[in-house]
Amino acid sequence: MNNKIIDDLNWRYATKKFNPEKKISTEDFETICESLRLVPSSYGLQPVKYIVVNDKSMREKLLPLAYNQPQITDASHLIVICSYRNISPNMVGEYLSLMSETRNIPLEDLSKFGQNMDASFAKLSAEELCEWTAKQGYISLGHIMHTCANLRIDATPMEGFNKTSFDEALDLTSKNLQSVLLLAVGYRSTEDNLAGLAKVRKPTKDLFETV
Repeated sequence: MNNKIIDDLNWRYATKKFNPEKKISTEDFETICESLRLVPSSYGLQPVKYIVVNDKSMREKLLPLAYNQPQITDASHLIVICSYRNISPNMVGEYLSLMSETRNIPLEDLSKFGQNMDASFAKLSAEELCEWTAKQGYISLGHIMHTCANLRIDATPMEGFNKTSFDEALDLTSKNLQSVLLLAVGYRSTEDNLAGLAKVRKPTKDLFETV
């Protein structure tokens, strides 16, 4: 068993109280951003975007929209994980162009792949497509949580917020985006009394079944 990975995951804690005075270094936040850039996604399409809210007044505006959870304003950085509401043929075309350039593949050789994607998306209703892209945001969350733990940076995933109000406050709808999750990152406060408690998890035998 890789003890380093397990140590990271045991250290990780959904911080309830951040130290508002302690900030993530530029270098470490660049690592977080690069980790998010490398997140896997269906088709490799990356139908997500990450809004980093640094403006203090905006964070204060968002605070009541997230039920006044203090992580919104106290964390070093607040990342709003968003997904696209609609996948247009133009977006698929841009992705194919990027693939062609990155892998030195003639664009025409990718046409069938693009047609298959367009056909798959065309079968989905607007609601189904929003649900599909939102799931890609959850993949991002799982990925970045371990990156932060490896850096010994606290990360708190948050679903408890009014998505419609967040979308309005950040003008996301006009950008074809919807908010999916929040991730507050920073450093836990010494006053966070829950941080040292043992994790409560089911034993392995209750979680795995071999067939």
